[in-house]
Amino acid sequence: MAESAAVEFRIDRRSGVATYLQIVQQTKQALRLGVLEPGDRLPTAREVVEATAINPNTVLKAYRELEREGLVEARRGLGTFVRRTLGSAAVTTDAPLRDELTGWTRRARDAGLDRDDVSALFTAVLDSTFKGDQHS
Repeated sequence: MAESAAVEFRIDRRSGVATYLQIVQQTKQALRLGVLEPGDRLPTAREVVEATAINPNTVLKAYRELEREGLVEARRGLGTFVRRTLGSAAVTTDAPLRDELTGWTRRARDAGLDRDDVSALFTAVLDSTFKGDQHS
């Protein structure tokens, strides 16, 4: 049986995004990037609460949503486990693209952009690039 995966949830209370949705989104990101793989155990609600100081029901709501989407399954007395991944081989194995993006984000930071600026710029370019794409 797999150990608990090394995923740490970071809650941004100023983001305007519901806390449970932040957990769902971060879990999906970890699935896309290969940080979480089928068989991995998500942190328990107690572990998430201790790390983030959020309500345990919020964690459970996020895990129920992930379960509804077929991404995880709760095993009574054992925890919540990843059922399937979202990552394509290209995302998890394409180090050159990741290296280019890392370099770009460092240049953006060095140019004086903060995290929110970079996120807004990246999202705008992403939306423009994938406009009308049914697979985005």
